[in-house]
Amino acid sequence: MTTTTDELVSYEDALATYDPVMGLEVHVELGTKTKMFCGCSTELGAEPNSQTCPTCLGMPGALPVVNAIGIESAIKIGLALHCEIAEWCRFARKNYFYPDMPKNFQTSQYDEPIAFNGYLDVQLEDGEVFRVEIERAHMEEDTGKSLHVGGATGRIHGASHSLLDYNRAGIPLIEIVTKPIEGAGERAPEVAKAYVAELRELIKALGVSEARMEQGQMRCDVNLSLRPYGREKFGTRSETKNVNSLRSVERAARFEIQRHAAVLNSGGTIIQETRHFHEDTGSTTSGRVKEEAEDYRYFPEPDLVPVAPSREWVEELRGGLPEQPLARRNRLRAEWGVGAHDMQSILNAGAIDLIVATTEEGADSASARKWWMGELARSANELGKALEDLPITPAQVARVTALVAEGSLNDKLARQVIEGVLAGEGTPDEVVDKRGLKVVSDEGALTAAVDEAIAGNPGIADKIRGGKLQAVGALVGAVMKATRGQADAARVKELILERLGVSEG
Repeated sequence: MTTTTDELVSYEDALATYDPVMGLEVHVELGTKTKMFCGCSTELGAEPNSQTCPTCLGMPGALPVVNAIGIESAIKIGLALHCEIAEWCRFARKNYFYPDMPKNFQTSQYDEPIAFNGYLDVQLEDGEVFRVEIERAHMEEDTGKSLHVGGATGRIHGASHSLLDYNRAGIPLIEIVTKPIEGAGERAPEVAKAYVAELRELIKALGVSEARMEQGQMRCDVNLSLRPYGREKFGTRSETKNVNSLRSVERAARFEIQRHAAVLNSGGTIIQETRHFHEDTGSTTSGRVKEEAEDYRYFPEPDLVPVAPSREWVEELRGGLPEQPLARRNRLRAEWGVGAHDMQSILNAGAIDLIVATTEEGADSASARKWWMGELARSANELGKALEDLPITPAQVARVTALVAEGSLNDKLARQVIEGVLAGEGTPDEVVDKRGLKVVSDEGALTAAVDEAIAGNPGIADKIRGGKLQAVGALVGAVMKATRGQADAARVKELILERLGVSEG
């Protein structure tokens, strides 16, 4: 009997027969300065294997010590996910033979996690709120990084040799595991994407990680199975590993629904295995047969004492939690007077915090939204960068809005100022001075430019005198061209009508 197929069924046909069940496992690298069980730096970009020591390399006799900030971050995450926090828990050794962990085991947690039984409410794009139940959030360490050389795909199959960098080995991780997500139906891929997006916002709000998926600071394993409608027992699951973008989480879930349905429809059997997601095609390919928990031979870590956070400390951390991202967005929506669709666009662009910071620097929210979601979003897209990575600060954007509000700049000039700031030419005021971009506000100079435009376009002037006021745009354009766009267009129009003796009324 076949167990695989290269064919897919349509998404609609898959959902007509089968009910998808998901489980999402998200790994978050904590933003601590040192590793989870030693004092090595966690800073990115160092030379390979330069941030290692006998402990994270698993040398005989080297003993681990728990990172206190790692414990605190784990408790904060658990509390923010409405979890119960364990009064007593301990670490375990997860044994497996693979070169990315020089100890041949990963220090993790097994049956005694730091946090358990929680939930996260996520909002879908149409405003529907879907509750995702959390099974557990546990502490562990990251593995090293393998570079497979000589093959066509960058994976171990076909490679001539592999290089290993242990700088990442031992970096603190929190793994957040959902309970089976049922009832999402055709919206299952959308729910998966929305959950990871909301979790990322929560992690960032807590300040425990930057959660940059493109840098591997947050990764999602998508577990998916199908069962015929009316059946209670779950189907066999596949686990698509290390998916590192929101769009890819959605695509991986959707592809696996179609693939599972094709296998089942052909009479085949789903293999419990790990799968690799391919960004270029949106497809997955087989990795390895998935081990069960007993294959890892978990046992309590003998070199680490149990973790027993006091209830007083837990409540102190609870009292310092920030506003939940969903509640914050709903509050900001009301304050800003924007619709659900617009707020979703702002969230997708990663602009919420930037807009808030810009208003805190004195800009009104409408102007802040206008520039971050308009000119700056366009620039970020052209440069292939996230908004937050643009070389311009909320304070500088607020200064641009202030210059527009006071009449020193119009929108056209403001765009040039932003362009100059992004090009590294200095602050908004410095760019204005260097480029000579201030609005021409001298009435004498404006009047002279208006008179010159009227004299140079007598036919248009006669039309305006005859009552065809729409023709005034041509003269405004002539004045703006003469002043290199540095005139106030509204004032120019007023002056033209005054000089021609025409009233708009």
